[in-house]
Amino acid sequence: MGTHVAGIQVHSAVPSTTDPQAPIWHASPNYGPRRDGLKPSLIVLHYTAMNSAQEALDRLCDPVHEVSAHYLIGGDGTLWHMVREEDRAWHAGAGEWSGQKDINSRSIGIELDNTGRHPFSDLQMRRLEQLLPQIMHRWSIRPYGVIGHSDMAPGRKFDPGPRFDWLRLERNKLAAPRGQNDGPLDAPMDQFRILAQSTGFSADVDDETLLSAVRLRYRPWATGPLQSADLVPLTARS
Repeated sequence: MGTHVAGIQVHSAVPSTTDPQAPIWHASPNYGPRRDGLKPSLIVLHYTAMNSAQEALDRLCDPVHEVSAHYLIGGDGTLWHMVREEDRAWHAGAGEWSGQKDINSRSIGIELDNTGRHPFSDLQMRRLEQLLPQIMHRWSIRPYGVIGHSDMAPGRKFDPGPRFDWLRLERNKLAAPRGQNDGPLDAPMDQFRILAQSTGFSADVDDETLLSAVRLRYRPWATGPLQSADLVPLTARS
């Protein structure tokens, strides 16, 4: 293998153009090597919060902005591949999941063309459901490892947001299943914190921020103080 110069992708990274399901290769210069020999064990889902997929693609491939992701899925299901999975894209930023930091070195980043104010299209979700199993198989990533940006950066990030259909992924075993009706009857904050941390929400944040992050994933319509229903989804993981 030849020397891999930052900003120049090796030829083997370019997907076949004869496969209609292959992603469109659109190289981003914003990447580097994964640190400390780490390999992907997480997949982090984002929304672009931009007005179009093209606008997001331009930004993710602009060296001035120093942000990127491995993949971008348009609202019409178009899939772009910008950074090799072997490399470290710059999508997650500061955060923590299950006590582990440097999420960029541990993850594959997938951006979804969405402003955060409208539902994700069925075509987009179908393409995501095609892509996730491929990545999970290549890197032996379990459903537990498919998370949102807001999960690992509570209070700092809010994507993929309240309109993202996590239950759809769970039903297809593409995200860890939530607990159902066997949660605790009361809702002490210390127990909530223990359950949230055991689920993966290990970032050092205050109670209100943690509750908001957990609700954004499982109960985005919920308001007010902690309820026993907030603990239920945290009681069953696989």
